[in-house]
Amino acid sequence: MFQVRQKLPPTKAVIVPGNGSGDIEKSNWYRWVWERLEEIPGFQCILRNMPDPITARERIWLPFMESELHCDEQTIIIGHSSGAAAAMRYAETHKVYAIILVSAYISDLGDENERESGYFNRPWQWEKMKANCHRIVQFASTDDPFLPWSEQQAVANELNAELHKFTDRGHFQSSEFKELISVVQGILNGAA
Repeated sequence: MFQVRQKLPPTKAVIVPGNGSGDIEKSNWYRWVWERLEEIPGFQCILRNMPDPITARERIWLPFMESELHCDEQTIIIGHSSGAAAAMRYAETHKVYAIILVSAYISDLGDENERESGYFNRPWQWEKMKANCHRIVQFASTDDPFLPWSEQQAVANELNAELHKFTDRGHFQSSEFKELISVVQGILNGAA
């Protein structure tokens, strides 16, 4: 006899920032999103400064996501830029409820700092990511000054992500992000 494991609803979101963000409460849309997600009854949003914020090394960030941020099967990981790369690598080996990728990419783009991060030195395990997530959502913009559209499109294609494509958001560095709130609310409503 075997037991069917029931899908547990998400109880929290964790915002994993891009590298170089410094104090993430003062960077981009992170605090604005955190404040709004914290207002959802019975739901928690975690926003913490990451160790090694300049290089965002995988060998430091992924253990931190597991042991300090407690990303688990009831977690929605919201990863921006380097944080999206961390979310994807984390989802290769950990079950999470969902990953929301903002400005995601698949190579080091010829950048030394990105190369040192460690995310791009081996093939991506797309099938494992898909198997470990109930939902995969991606926000991407064709006018991103740092990421070619081909990199963002490759992520969407490989993950069959629910793609929210924009032409005017750049690298998503504004102070508000209403569409992200709507997506999280949709995930929560779908899990109820």
